[in-house]
Amino acid sequence: MTAEQTIPEDKLAVVKYLAHFAVKPMFRTPVHKTPADHGIDVWEDVFFPSADGTPLEGWYVPAVGGESDRLIIMNHPMPMSRSGFTGHWGEPWSAVDAIEIDFVAHIARLARAGYNVLAYDLRNHGASGAANGGVCGIGRYEWRDCIGAKAYVDAHPKLSGMTLGLYSQCTGGNAQYEALSRHPEMFENVRCMLSPLVVSMSALMGQFASLQGVGEHMDAMDAEQKKLGGFTNAEMTPHLFAADVKMPTFIVQVKDDLWTTPADGQKTFDLLGAKEKELFWIEGTSRRFDGYNYFGKNPERMIAWFNMHMG
Repeated sequence: MTAEQTIPEDKLAVVKYLAHFAVKPMFRTPVHKTPADHGIDVWEDVFFPSADGTPLEGWYVPAVGGESDRLIIMNHPMPMSRSGFTGHWGEPWSAVDAIEIDFVAHIARLARAGYNVLAYDLRNHGASGAANGGVCGIGRYEWRDCIGAKAYVDAHPKLSGMTLGLYSQCTGGNAQYEALSRHPEMFENVRCMLSPLVVSMSALMGQFASLQGVGEHMDAMDAEQKKLGGFTNAEMTPHLFAADVKMPTFIVQVKDDLWTTPADGQKTFDLLGAKEKELFWIEGTSRRFDGYNYFGKNPERMIAWFNMHMG
């Protein structure tokens, strides 16, 4: 008898829905804003290949008041884009959370603080190309995009000479950890990383499953994810690669996040191989998506971190 045959039909439907969300997002979030929405008139549309050839789309936003010699490479979570998330538009996005996330606000804060920003869409997200049958690996495929972005910078006649930092968020953070583990030589010249809301899918999907009344069926969820061409939840975690993150790293988590656990964020931090590291807990909300908006509204810690390590 299979796991499916032992689960009531209504609960199996929930398990399948959650598995599909975990590894094969049912929609893309469009690039719904540009730097112009935050009063920035100068930026450039850019595109470059991932390490496996997947075409990636992004922006290069020079520092306001004149291009500087400091560059932040910025990516994003699943199922978002470089501009954020459109939950405020209604379905299908509001089924995840009925909130707007505005990453362009973060870009504008950095640009006004004297940083150039290269922000890009991960594969199967935003305006970037499709790959891997549309499967999201929560980093397990997307590390190749981090390599592609760094290769683009390294080959660029101007960007390659800049002081570098990383702003790697959630899925993009998980991906960056694996990229650092697989190709540490490519990132030896990066000064630091800001790493908000990296997450293990066992923690996140376990919370989702419990909230939906199917917490006892995680094995069945893993099986469904594998059927879709994805990974099991235990395979999608920054814990596998955190020890190889050697650069100064600033992890940020929502302390009372209903969608994950404090223990997961703390374990990621504890496993980091960096000698210099910091963990900041966002308090006063249990809504994970409030964490994604935090630095757009409260940029002080973000800017202080980059200033400290990038001059």
